[in-house]
Amino acid sequence: MFSKIYTGVLHGIDAELVTVETHLAQGLPSLSVVGLPDMMVREAKERVRAAMINSGYTFPAKRITVNLSPAHSKKEGSHFDLPMAMGILASMGTVSNSALHEYAFLGELSLDGRINRVNGVLPLVIGLKENGLRKIVLPFDNIKEGALVKGVELYPINDLSSLIDHFTSKEEILSFKEGETRNRKRIDYKDDYSDVKGQEAVKRAITICCAGAHGLLLIGPPGAGKSMIAKRIPTVLPEMTYEECLEVTKLYSVAGELSKERPLITERPFRAPHHTISGAALAGGGSKPKPGEISLAHLGVLFLDELAEFNRNTLELLRQPLEDDCITICRTGGTFTFPSDVMLIAASNPCKCGYYGDATHECICTQTQINQYRSKLSGPLLDRIDVHLEIIPVSYKELEGYESQACKSSDEMRKEVDRARDIQLERYKNQGILFNSQLTNRLVQKYCELDSDGKELVQLAFERFSLSARAHHKILKLARTIADIDEKEKIQAVHLAEAIQYRNLDKRR
Repeated sequence: MFSKIYTGVLHGIDAELVTVETHLAQGLPSLSVVGLPDMMVREAKERVRAAMINSGYTFPAKRITVNLSPAHSKKEGSHFDLPMAMGILASMGTVSNSALHEYAFLGELSLDGRINRVNGVLPLVIGLKENGLRKIVLPFDNIKEGALVKGVELYPINDLSSLIDHFTSKEEILSFKEGETRNRKRIDYKDDYSDVKGQEAVKRAITICCAGAHGLLLIGPPGAGKSMIAKRIPTVLPEMTYEECLEVTKLYSVAGELSKERPLITERPFRAPHHTISGAALAGGGSKPKPGEISLAHLGVLFLDELAEFNRNTLELLRQPLEDDCITICRTGGTFTFPSDVMLIAASNPCKCGYYGDATHECICTQTQINQYRSKLSGPLLDRIDVHLEIIPVSYKELEGYESQACKSSDEMRKEVDRARDIQLERYKNQGILFNSQLTNRLVQKYCELDSDGKELVQLAFERFSLSARAHHKILKLARTIADIDEKEKIQAVHLAEAIQYRNLDKRR
């Protein structure tokens, strides 16, 4: 009266194989779950009992022990309901124990026996496949998410009775074919950069940042167009590869932000949290650690509007993730690491009133107030942002379109971004990176080689503006992207000069 069923458990975005061992013995009727189950798993025994009875099966009046192995790791999630129910049924002899050895089970039970969707199916399926289990039973509403994984047989179910019928040969469940959910369609954006009048120099900087995934800080008075420009960035971001889509989708699956209608994240994320956000919501955490906004923006954009209004301690949390492209959260239950390779886009006023340095408005802030406002943004954080750009408000003629110059559209900008993206994919195909912003110090020396004029220019800027070593490398990577946009194999002095001019805040020190 013993059975063994397989399932998985999430640790961050990785999955570990769990064996659900069930033993039925003589004694007072009871159901005990051991193996470090959390409250959600301990509550499963009541859902399992009701689901079995309401599905037409007898719940055994025996002493039932369910062990979740390995016992040293914490078990969390409602997906343990189904494997526990199958373990009890197998121990009773309702289902042959030997027929279940090739399967893994995921699913939450309703009291009437229906199988509800669960979170984290994509990383769970990937983890089960890596552990040698290729046949996976999961809720019907999770099937499109699970089908993103190649090389597995998925069996979608709606209720417990149909699953029992499958294993007792009464009615077989057809496996779901892989690849049926991999078609991707480009989003038709309503906004376009052609709506932005003037600001062509800013659009050039946006193109460079999107092409190389460089961070950007926009500084300017109210109404200059900072937010309008930033919110149109998704219209020019390069398309994600299928591997990138899976990586981002895993994060959204763990965070519970996928649905039956949206099983795959196909567009680069654009996350724009409000400045009142807490540190835990930005970085991630909780008793059961989940990805925060910085991880949900992985391989996409994290937009922080009104940067100086954020709590300073909250902003300082960004320093390590921006440097390491990942964030590690330590809890009593273990250490969890989430990826956070983001393109940070920030917008800020130059002072409290917003008009410091504006030629058309008088600033009413004292120097002390200006210094206090700017002190909210620490030097180490600003040093990690590749491009610092001051925005000047457009004139009336530019706004009304009286001037003859055409406004560059998102489509034109995206073509430039895609050309540079293709160059980078070809160049770094054996290096394990995708964008110029990801270049390590060793790769900078290899791919950002300068001629004598370029070295002299960088040295002059380094000494004059007292640049840090980090800022020096960011200028080189930025120049590499500018050269790619201009389709030049080697970095020229003109590319370096443009990259240096984008470090406005360094020039003020």
